[in-house]
Amino acid sequence: MKILLIEDDLQITEVIVKYFGERGEELTVVTDGGEALRLAENGAADCSVVLLDIMLPNADGFAVCRALRRTSDIPIIFITARGREEDILHGYDLGCDDYIVKPFLLSALYAKCRAIVKRTERTDSLLTCGAVTIDTRRLVCFTDGREVELTQKEFTLLRCLMEHQGWVMSRDTLLDRVWGSDCFVIDRAVDNQIKRLRKALGSAGGQIHTVIGRGYKLLDK
Repeated sequence: MKILLIEDDLQITEVIVKYFGERGEELTVVTDGGEALRLAENGAADCSVVLLDIMLPNADGFAVCRALRRTSDIPIIFITARGREEDILHGYDLGCDDYIVKPFLLSALYAKCRAIVKRTERTDSLLTCGAVTIDTRRLVCFTDGREVELTQKEFTLLRCLMEHQGWVMSRDTLLDRVWGSDCFVIDRAVDNQIKRLRKALGSAGGQIHTVIGRGYKLLDK
């Protein structure tokens, strides 16, 4: 496994690195929330699973999880001292795969990582609609077998439409999914991004339909 550990407690970091390293696993450690947020926003989290603390300097783990989920379905496990019910539910609402409250058994954490990685490896990462196919793990897009270059936001927008193909996605929903609820962007930004996405997809761009007064939907033709 390739593990991204985002944790600012050096003692906890040391024991996790030692335990996982002795079992042949590869770990990358990030101790600052701001750095983790930039990594997530740039789509650079190339690993099997993310172990994520909540109370981090400069940006909390919730913000990092939200940013990761905009571009990736990589497994995320929160490891935190915050065991309140509202925190746990919020973590799952943001898309985490598991939530572990400190203190925890290293053997249990390791077993959970192995189980989640094994389960996700069996999951098909390809989404197809008509002439368009995306790989949610490799973050690449194809139309009629030809790879299409997309920006991060274009890919995230397309992925959101493909995950809800046939359904009308409102501008507000797309703004929240692509730009984030904490980012001030006018809904015209969605229209402009859709226009660029259609152009990038070429003839397949016609699969993105405008529903006047409501938003957009993706169909297979």
